[in-house]
Amino acid sequence: MTRIAVVGASGYAGGEVARIVASHPHLELGVLTADRHEGRPVRQVHPHLRTLGDQSFSGIDVEELSAHDVVVLALPHGYSGELGESLSKARSDLVLVDLGADRRLSDPQAWEHSYGGRHFDPWVYGMPELVLAGGDTQRSRLEGATRIVAPGCNASAVTLALAPLIHSGQIDPADIVSTLSVAPSGAGRALRDELLAAQRLSSAAAYAVSGSHRHIPEVIQNLRLAVSSAATDAHAPADPAGWGLSLTPVLVPISRGILAVNTARVVSQETAATLHQTLERHYATEAFIDLLPLGELPSTGSVLGSNTVALGVGFDPATSRVTVVSALDNLYKGTAGAAVQSLNIALGIDEAAGLDANGVAP
Repeated sequence: MTRIAVVGASGYAGGEVARIVASHPHLELGVLTADRHEGRPVRQVHPHLRTLGDQSFSGIDVEELSAHDVVVLALPHGYSGELGESLSKARSDLVLVDLGADRRLSDPQAWEHSYGGRHFDPWVYGMPELVLAGGDTQRSRLEGATRIVAPGCNASAVTLALAPLIHSGQIDPADIVSTLSVAPSGAGRALRDELLAAQRLSSAAAYAVSGSHRHIPEVIQNLRLAVSSAATDAHAPADPAGWGLSLTPVLVPISRGILAVNTARVVSQETAATLHQTLERHYATEAFIDLLPLGELPSTGSVLGSNTVALGVGFDPATSRVTVVSALDNLYKGTAGAAVQSLNIALGIDEAAGLDANGVAP
């Protein structure tokens, strides 16, 4: 059994990792840290994690954490980067998985624009299904990796919908529009007025409009990997020329899930069938991508509680625009599930181990 510590385990993402690992056939939960809840029983914060018994949250101790085989960092951006440095110095062969943004962006300028503060060297990006310029996938880079960063949930919803069409040259990378209906749980567990139930129930609200969403550089970085061998250099600046992504998230009153409506201008003679066939060709062997039959569209309810991304395709010949609708559970496939899936690959075990492709309903 591979023993795993989770830092920031009292949050939604950290708790979801703990939930997945608790029933994983090859992984074993070790220390769960949460400074704010140090000494408090885990089940008081996560009452659904019944199998953890009387385990309590610990404080962060680098020596104790580095005694594990794997440490998962489920911390806000600006915190995981520094701790990752400390853990790397304590034990170079320790496997580290970061759920935050600190290790995602290769371009320091993009980081400064979107987040600010210290830019840390990127780790191996944890999106196994991402098609690369040469035709292989990001899975090949994850094999044997000891430093992994999980993708952003919104970035996953857009990237997995469009990367095959970018790779095949069927859509214009300068004309992409994505509108995402997102659950407030994607913002984490911290108390914020705009996320209170009284504010969100029976109400929808857009945010981060006019190109200000922090996941935009991440999506462009991913889509560049699908077409440019130069983008494989982790330290190459992300050239914005020729790329145009308008991304607008809308908070909706659901506890978890993302429904992304992604549209792009088609640049060749295409039909709904040929565009669907491209996605079908790229994802035919992917266990966790469910491409629906042509004419069908997914909903968040179909993937709730699963590691599955559901995709549906439409095409409007009057405007020469393709629409790819993607649905995923932001806490499962959008964060914790992607991390465990990538970790499985890195450890050389069954990629699907411990992960559920079936959702829950109603």
